[in-house]
Amino acid sequence: MDELDHQLIALLRQNARLSVADLAHKLKVSRGTVTNRLRKLEDSQVIVGYTVRLKPEAEPERIRAWMGVQVEGNQTRRVIASLLGEPGVSSLHDTNGRWDLLAELEVGSMNELSQVLERVRLIPGIRATETSLHLATYR
Repeated sequence: MDELDHQLIALLRQNARLSVADLAHKLKVSRGTVTNRLRKLEDSQVIVGYTVRLKPEAEPERIRAWMGVQVEGNQTRRVIASLLGEPGVSSLHDTNGRWDLLAELEVGSMNELSQVLERVRLIPGIRATETSLHLATYR
């Protein structure tokens, strides 16, 4: 996957209902390029489906976690692009303090969480991570 693929996935994560024409306009490429990229991402199962996001209270069985990410050197942009392409990452935040980035993870099972953590560990430029399960929200 290259930068254009990551940008395409990021747009779809924000709104999976965007038309090919809208995606092409936002990415400043042709509709054919978007169609070909989508087909390639679907065929390689990087994109395995399109879905609707619900309020957390509407899906109590979903597993949510927070992952602090420490980045090596000046690899932040590369790491961000890779994390935005990771299906288990529902949001990504730049932060200060101990962790350079804070990723919110959302999965359907502990097995799926384990797979996400394994894929994230393989991303070049990540020095360390720490993951905490989201147990409850009070406000």
